[in-house]
Amino acid sequence: MDLQLKGKRAIVTGATRGIGRAIADTLADEGCNVAICARNAEQVEAAVKALSAKGVRAWGRTFDVADTKALIKFVDDAAAALGGLDIYVSNVSAFGRGADEASWRQSFETDMLGTVMGVQTALPHIEKAGGGSILAIGSVGAVEPAASHPRPYPSMKAMLLPFMKSLAVHYAPKHIRANVVSPGTIYVEDGVHARTRRENPKAYEAALARNPMGRMGRPDEVGSVVAFIVSPRASFVTGSNIMVDGGGTQRVQY
Repeated sequence: MDLQLKGKRAIVTGATRGIGRAIADTLADEGCNVAICARNAEQVEAAVKALSAKGVRAWGRTFDVADTKALIKFVDDAAAALGGLDIYVSNVSAFGRGADEASWRQSFETDMLGTVMGVQTALPHIEKAGGGSILAIGSVGAVEPAASHPRPYPSMKAMLLPFMKSLAVHYAPKHIRANVVSPGTIYVEDGVHARTRRENPKAYEAALARNPMGRMGRPDEVGSVVAFIVSPRASFVTGSNIMVDGGGTQRVQY
């Protein structure tokens, strides 16, 4: 299936590794020009070089999305570098696991405020292009929190759901769609599950056992879903929260 992404222009935040990188790679493979950001300059440079090698226009910048002024400037500059903007994917997360005030503040500024300000800056560019797509990376933890001490990560992801739903309703007449893709347990080589596998094999095996497929997902499996949802092929999909979890969530989603 041709996703009709060739020549489209996309921003993906936090796209040098893991799910964000998989999204950027998949979009570029489909012929989409991509702008990315992350906090590590060497990784941004390497990612831009690899994306450019796919035959698309690629552009990147190093900064922290919790810096609102830097985020706004990045989105505006990225749209200018790409010649416009059709797609905005908010992927960055602080992955807040602490229970202290600093962890909650950092998570809010990165996950929630970073998404809101990035989206608000991107919207005029997408509207100018005649429409497009906005997508936020959520989490299954937003709908089925783990039975552990309350922590910022699932709470911040849960806050994204009504925000994106309201965007979907408000901007539908302007041909701008807004959706959330919520991954389950996704194995990243240098990520949290890889660390658990090394340091606590029993906990890792228990996580595998909870999934009906008996395995964790791959970043590219999330990237493929995101590429479809932001593409013109998903033109009637908006206001949705799409689970990519291998059947791991137990609830029935209405």
